[in-house]
Amino acid sequence: MIRFENLTKSYRVDGERKVVIDNLNAVLPTGTSLALLGRNGAGKSTLLQLIAGTILPDSGRIVSDGTISWPVGFAGSFHPELTGAQNVRFIARIYGVETDELVAFVEGFAEIGKHFHMPVRSYSAGMRSRLAFGTSMGIRFDTYLVDEVTAVGDQQFRRKSRAVFAERMKTSSAILVTHNMPEVREFCNAGMVLEGGRIVYFTDLDAAIAYHRELMDG
Repeated sequence: MIRFENLTKSYRVDGERKVVIDNLNAVLPTGTSLALLGRNGAGKSTLLQLIAGTILPDSGRIVSDGTISWPVGFAGSFHPELTGAQNVRFIARIYGVETDELVAFVEGFAEIGKHFHMPVRSYSAGMRSRLAFGTSMGIRFDTYLVDEVTAVGDQQFRRKSRAVFAERMKTSSAILVTHNMPEVREFCNAGMVLEGGRIVYFTDLDAAIAYHRELMDG
């Protein structure tokens, strides 16, 4: 269960306050993989970061009774002067997982070769994304937050990413942000649409997609 209580988040844009999440109250049930839909700029990525705790709300709070990943594929928490391996070891200690096991999984999954033992500042954006995705998938969370991550890499890597994510979904749930509707139907069984800082929740995924398309066409 993830519960939003009077959640508000805004930014200063050109000297004006833009409210992205507006006094949001909602409960997301346990064991449901949700598609988070909305137009570009609606605040989907912001909401994921609020749930993950990587940014703080202006007011209100988020309550959960399970473990939640950081946004999968988000590489902003890596220390640029540390190697990929050192970053993974640090994360393993933070989350209390077996260090060598996580390092071995990420090194094999990310397929970045010798760069795994080089400073992250030397990585391309694609390498950072591979490292971040592998690290996320290497830790078992109750809920994974996913922001367009299966689009990372070449076709073979995307296939591998989808396979490991599908495996995780057998025992975990997810909140998935993507514009890829076949992917939404593959991984999600309910949906919510973010519009004007508020969420409309649908237990019927098709109804969520239809409402989203109606807003996009309006």
